[in-house]
Amino acid sequence: MGITVRPETPTDCAAVAALHIRAWQVAYAGIVPDHVLGALDVAARTAWRLERLADPDSPFHNLVALDGDTVTGFVCHGPYRAQELDGSPLQPEYGEILAIYVHPDRWGTGAGDALLLAALDALPQPEVRLWALSDNHRALRFYARHGLHPDGLRATYRPTGSDVDIPELRCTLRRG
Repeated sequence: MGITVRPETPTDCAAVAALHIRAWQVAYAGIVPDHVLGALDVAARTAWRLERLADPDSPFHNLVALDGDTVTGFVCHGPYRAQELDGSPLQPEYGEILAIYVHPDRWGTGAGDALLLAALDALPQPEVRLWALSDNHRALRFYARHGLHPDGLRATYRPTGSDVDIPELRCTLRRG
């Protein structure tokens, strides 16, 4: 059937939440503490997604990849969230891929490529950024294939429910 990409709808939220958690559990095993990965909750993540999706003032957009009628992945994109790092407001002169995940059973099917390309096409900014865990080598290779390379900025990420700071780095794509 092929992969299609479209905006996320409320009826997608439970499937997106489940695949998001499964992707975390597989991709971040050995990087994020096991107790954090084990505590992820599909119902709570679904409620969070529904709330975010219903916010008419949100500057962020969610797309889903489908194989037939099955949701296989998602991407969230919008203006760069510098305020989360330094307290400044959004920086709309830069685009950001906030999250991109594909169910591990669908890795290598092209769903991630389709999602990332759709998000990049939707972002008009000449520079697009994303944050990745430093030890997530599979994701870093995927981003590099699409022109997103580490730009030297590093930070730490502390998952909810954890007291562990995990190194992350920013990847940037500069267009035209």
